[in-house]
Amino acid sequence: MSIGVRIKERRKQNNFTQKKLADLVSVSPQVISNWERGYTDPDHNDVKRLADALDVSADYLLGKSDTPSPSATNNNINNALTEKDEKDIAKRMEKIKEDLSTDDGYMLMGEPMSEEAKESILDAMEYAIRQATRINKKYIPKKHRGNQE
Repeated sequence: MSIGVRIKERRKQNNFTQKKLADLVSVSPQVISNWERGYTDPDHNDVKRLADALDVSADYLLGKSDTPSPSATNNNINNALTEKDEKDIAKRMEKIKEDLSTDDGYMLMGEPMSEEAKESILDAMEYAIRQATRINKKYIPKKHRGNQE
């Protein structure tokens, strides 16, 4: 299976549009389309960003592994988000969305923020919160992990 097929497959499993994935990886939607169709291949920095955005290992994207999960590849099941993590993230996102929707009107470079800009900020914040939650799980001492292992 080619890298383009794997990118498209994981993008759809994550319910991402090409635009949303492009925003997460900091490329244009056309670049995502070209990768998925096999017209071009991502460079190693793009592969790293794609792996993070799609929550897979770089080895999986490159076809070196058939195991998509980076946590399964690293034998570290503690990085997976729990149901409680998902609820906490949803609560945080609601608060952020509420803050962006106030009548005070957040400004961006001295101009009122467009709905598209607000949505982009929300997407970026959700991605950042999810990544920080996963990363933080790596550093929780074993005695505080409970029965997650």
